[in-house]
Amino acid sequence: MKITTFYISLFLVLATSTYSQKINQPKLDSLFAALEQNNKAMGSLTIVKNDEVLYARSIGYRFISDKEKIATSAQTKYRVGSISKMVTATMIFQLIDEGKLTLETTLHKYLPDMPNAKLITIGNMLNHRSGLHNFTSRADYEAWSLIPKTQKEMLGIIAQGGADFMPDAKTEYSNSNYYVLGYLIEKITKQSYAKNLKERISSKIGLLNTEVGTKTDVQKNESYSYEFTSNKWILKIETDITITGGAGCVISTTSDLCQFIEALFHLQLVLKNSLDKMQTAIDGCGMGMFPLVLENKKCWGHSGKLDGFSSVLVYFPEDSVAIACCSNADMTSKNYMFNGALRIFYGLDYIVPDFKLVNVSKEILKSYVGVYSAKSFPLKIAITTDSTILFAQATGQPSFPLETVTEYQFKYDPANVKIHFNGEKKELVLSQNGGVYLFKKEE
Repeated sequence: MKITTFYISLFLVLATSTYSQKINQPKLDSLFAALEQNNKAMGSLTIVKNDEVLYARSIGYRFISDKEKIATSAQTKYRVGSISKMVTATMIFQLIDEGKLTLETTLHKYLPDMPNAKLITIGNMLNHRSGLHNFTSRADYEAWSLIPKTQKEMLGIIAQGGADFMPDAKTEYSNSNYYVLGYLIEKITKQSYAKNLKERISSKIGLLNTEVGTKTDVQKNESYSYEFTSNKWILKIETDITITGGAGCVISTTSDLCQFIEALFHLQLVLKNSLDKMQTAIDGCGMGMFPLVLENKKCWGHSGKLDGFSSVLVYFPEDSVAIACCSNADMTSKNYMFNGALRIFYGLDYIVPDFKLVNVSKEILKSYVGVYSAKSFPLKIAITTDSTILFAQATGQPSFPLETVTEYQFKYDPANVKIHFNGEKKELVLSQNGGVYLFKKEE
């Protein structure tokens, strides 16, 4: 449930382009076929414009056992992780629209025992400026994350975590904010989060497959998550949904997610002033959503990661386009699925990966490990390895895998990135969309 900044990192810079109704469906199909055939992804993606589905594809399986495999479909429900925060924020703003809350309401009114409760406001929690320590960052989190907990126990854990800074001093992502906001929804309405979700969102706009999750049930079209290890898919652990609360308890389909974000931006769920507030960003963080600028285009949305699930939901207001991608494979597949599909959809240069394996010795890979910086590039790049492949990570961005071309040439097709190492000079050259940057390894 920790933040996974949009899978479109700074490296993915869209060239100036205009949306066209003509979509290269064969190329999109070839991308998903390559991912599925090479065990690089499992999951679903849906692209919608003004309620019309422009493209939808599901690959892989939602359940795998020695005796049975159940394929994913458009109806497959995934744990969407932190996209739940956008849902929680929407219901909080509904309460604000109804006059039951304000952005200035302090936490002390409902949870006086929380750290800095008299100073923390609803607005502070919505834009991650409360200072409440992130409970998923606790050293013992994994030890108890699989065990059901009561709401009282979770609130006690959050209170025990204390505050990392004074309210409104800075922006720092914390799941604790949205667990507390989920509790406030229940406290104010005197109804469960699940019932609020059903009445305020799902039933209101006709979402048939969006609800609070429970223990995964394949008979209800729900998906387990997996990782590809030793040439087969291995079942991942399952965080107990009581741990996640309003920060990550929602399950949904990609179709429902697109319908939700369209309804939100079409003012079917909140008033215009509330939607404007949700899109007021401080330090790159809005209230329940994040802004993402792709060259001449801006989209808003949220990503999520929980156990082996990864998801991303964005909306391009200029084009009235919603895109949702959910993966139940714990690997870098979401980068290929979402970023690759996005580039193809917008008609940008993109080569569908062939996933041919090129073996490079552990020693050579290790020699490239380090932090690289360039005078002409604003961020540093950290290169790491798991002894089989290299990973790159720009400052403040998620890491992504580098596909091996030769022992000194690597690439990341979803962002059209190519990296050439010169081990003797301790340099790397990064090229992307016509730009070429020389980085030197820091000592």
